[in-house]
Amino acid sequence: MRKTDSCFLIAALFLSACGIAAPAAAETPAATLAPATTDPLPIPTPSGAPLRLVLPTPGAEPVSGWRPPLYPIPWAVSSYDHFYFARPNPADQVNWPLADYRYGQMFFDNIVHTGVDIDAFEGSPVLAAGPGTVVWAGWGLFREAPNDKTDPYGMAVAIRHDFGYNGQQLFTIYAHMSRVDVTEGQYMETGEQIGLVGATGNTTGPHLHFEVRLGKNSFQNTYNPELWMAPPQGWGVLVGHLAGPKREPLQLFPVFVTSEETNKTREIRTYGGGAVNSDPYYRENLVLSDLPAGLYRVVLTYEKEPYQFWVEIFPGQVTYFTFDLKNGFTLVPPPTPALDFLPTP
Repeated sequence: MRKTDSCFLIAALFLSACGIAAPAAAETPAATLAPATTDPLPIPTPSGAPLRLVLPTPGAEPVSGWRPPLYPIPWAVSSYDHFYFARPNPADQVNWPLADYRYGQMFFDNIVHTGVDIDAFEGSPVLAAGPGTVVWAGWGLFREAPNDKTDPYGMAVAIRHDFGYNGQQLFTIYAHMSRVDVTEGQYMETGEQIGLVGATGNTTGPHLHFEVRLGKNSFQNTYNPELWMAPPQGWGVLVGHLAGPKREPLQLFPVFVTSEETNKTREIRTYGGGAVNSDPYYRENLVLSDLPAGLYRVVLTYEKEPYQFWVEIFPGQVTYFTFDLKNGFTLVPPPTPALDFLPTP
């Protein structure tokens, strides 16, 4: 049995054992589009109770707290998923992306953020997210100039992994470290320590900058790590494509996602311009991972008119939606990829 076949079998058995069915179109809450008026219309919730459209106020992301263990890697319920990597921080510490420092955001004089930042204490361990060989260790990764202590990545490590995707090589990047414990050519297993968290390079404080690169170990070849890191068990990922009136991707567009169970709201912005890449299958410009399974309300405002709809997050799966002014919200599977975008067995 191929590795991909066994992975999908494990996923199916897990879902079956938990009594979880894959989402079907008829079972998914219908998307609701509701432009605001001077007197906002009552909008029925999935339970039938009326609800007026009000923009939520996002709460701060927790700095600590219990979370379920991650799904075993590789994890893929859909044949197009690629949750290949573990978290690069220990399980007993914060190991999820900082809310304001996600992939595709703009910082430092409009330089695009090509990874995610994970909050961590100075000197805490940095772990290999998957098995592979160290191809860079030390200063100078961004400029590819060894021992360049002015490099914006500071002290960094790059790992070329034993597996790829779509016939292309995968790399992970770990930046702003205070100490590097590995050397080029060294082989690493998942979870082995490669160094310590620091604040070297262009940074305002200690944290780990983590990237996933596909095809080439280059700043131009990054993809959103939240689509590559295994989610916590029982949790899922929200993925969206938001477009303007000419079907152009909306950039740095705020979206609010509220849990109907806990009323907790998260704010997420769509990707900015520059060196960002959408997944070849999802074609997304928004990703919000680590969402406990359940029903969520998605709210955005376009040209002073607010819109909302509901999505259901399923354990270990991607929930995908689109938004444009002509069709509003749609909750459907992503378009079928061309043959050259099929995953590598």
